[in-house]
Amino acid sequence: MLRVARALLAMRDPLDAELALSRMLGAWWGRSMPGMSGEDVERHLGEGLIARAAASQSPAGLVLLSGIAALGPTEHRRELARQGALALAEQGMALPAWVRELGAARPVAAYRSGDRFGDVDELVCTFRRADGGEAPEDGAPGAPAEEPDEAEATHALIAVVDHNAGGVLRDAWVTSKVGRLLEHARAAAGSDPMAVFARIAPGRARTLLEAAMRRTDRVVAGGGTRPARLTAARRDDLLGGSLSSVHALLRSRMRALPREGRPTQEPVWRRDDRAVLAARFLASETAAELSDSYAASRCVDHIIAYGCDVDGGRPLRVSPRKVEAFLLTWLPRRVVLLREEREAMPHVLGAWIRWAGPRWGLPEPAVGASLDALWEAIEPFTETYRDPAEALGLGRSEVRRLLPDGDLEALPRRMFAFPLLAGDLLDDADGAFDPSTPEGRRALLKLDHFGEIDDPAGRPRGRHSVDGGRAGTRRRSSCGDGPAPDPTGSARSGTRRAEPSRSADREADRAVGEAELAAHERLAERLWDGDPPELWAAAQRLLDRGVSRPEVLRALMGALEGADRSTAPDALVTRLNEL
Repeated sequence: MLRVARALLAMRDPLDAELALSRMLGAWWGRSMPGMSGEDVERHLGEGLIARAAASQSPAGLVLLSGIAALGPTEHRRELARQGALALAEQGMALPAWVRELGAARPVAAYRSGDRFGDVDELVCTFRRADGGEAPEDGAPGAPAEEPDEAEATHALIAVVDHNAGGVLRDAWVTSKVGRLLEHARAAAGSDPMAVFARIAPGRARTLLEAAMRRTDRVVAGGGTRPARLTAARRDDLLGGSLSSVHALLRSRMRALPREGRPTQEPVWRRDDRAVLAARFLASETAAELSDSYAASRCVDHIIAYGCDVDGGRPLRVSPRKVEAFLLTWLPRRVVLLREEREAMPHVLGAWIRWAGPRWGLPEPAVGASLDALWEAIEPFTETYRDPAEALGLGRSEVRRLLPDGDLEALPRRMFAFPLLAGDLLDDADGAFDPSTPEGRRALLKLDHFGEIDDPAGRPRGRHSVDGGRAGTRRRSSCGDGPAPDPTGSARSGTRRAEPSRSADREADRAVGEAELAAHERLAERLWDGDPPELWAAAQRLLDRGVSRPEVLRALMGALEGADRSTAPDALVTRLNEL
């Protein structure tokens, strides 16, 4: 990095230098290593680079520190770089004049470009160099005039937000040809009735960029707190494009934008709101042609859920690309469909397009284009969608127990948490052993631990061991309490004489088992919700190494217990990444 930084000394334009520095800092953005999260890698490498540059005692090191002080991803690292740069500057090193202008930009105007389909928003933010070469404070550069002089802008930042991929930043770049860019966008909007180009407040642009960056960071980190937002966005796609090279400069320019006074939040669709929208559609003349009302109701629920959870609270939005993303990406990975629902889905989606498209404001040709995309996607959808019950050897009832929310992505981790979901013992008590409820989880895990049916409904079930009695036998034998009882129940010699001692041992074993059960119950609840995502990732790493399921469970429960004893805010994630 220091050798590369020497080339910066010959540059003349501060924007060129910022782009070069941004590429350097983006070299490890989102990268992870065994036992370390991407955030940890970025922190260790970033702070290590700062220390190395400060110790270099060279102009290249000073340039590098000045660049990190302006473009660093966190305030802590920017402050470390500032301190190092000040220490080197006191030695009288000569630097290019543009070093004082790094990160010093003021917003001129912001624009939103796209089309009426709404698949992609191109956020265009124009900037000029700050007077005096001083970087403005975060979010407080002074609002630009209502009619900004576009001629003042020296460069523009363009960020592409892909709504079909869950609202992530798909791409970003910088140009110094601001006038030509704006002229082309206005000409396209004037000649194409589907094109959209409008000025927005710089504060609004910052709100939109920050929201898109948060979603992007969740994809790059490999997890998220909103599992419903499963999209076509792939971590490697985001890291492999131009986004990583301009990532640091993008964050710097975002900080230069003013904060929005009252940010408009993404619409939140509650369950009753979604039900009302579905009822309006099903009662319309467009839906009257659908023969299977039950399948139609289930299908439209999924269509609305996709629009609310993935498409930024816009269930009425219709486009050819959205149709393809829904049918070929979201449904096959997220939702378990019954056979009649799979057959009905294309017809229900076609009716939805004809009903919702005009309400979204699309002209008839645009609605027709969306319908064309639907018919072209039917055959790939039939080939892509596979019934998980058949592929995994599960019955339909077991899949319904594990996926009451239709979250197909959660199936592997929930199967790991609750392996006992089928059998004659559970068939007549299906509702009592519901893993989505605390009572059902405890009953299933008690069967897994002790081989006992503990029916939450209160019906006497007695004792039945799922492994022929060997689970309890192994537990007692491992404690060194003498010969294990016969699994068939027959008496062994000496059993009567040792009965009081064995009774006490059984009580002690039972207490230990109850503690293990409580820990397993807590772990199973977290695995069910996928919280945090690193929990299932750690389990998969251990399973891939050939570690048995009981050992993996013990390792995960140990990480949870250790995190409880720690005061560090990220103790659990740190322990899981170390497994």
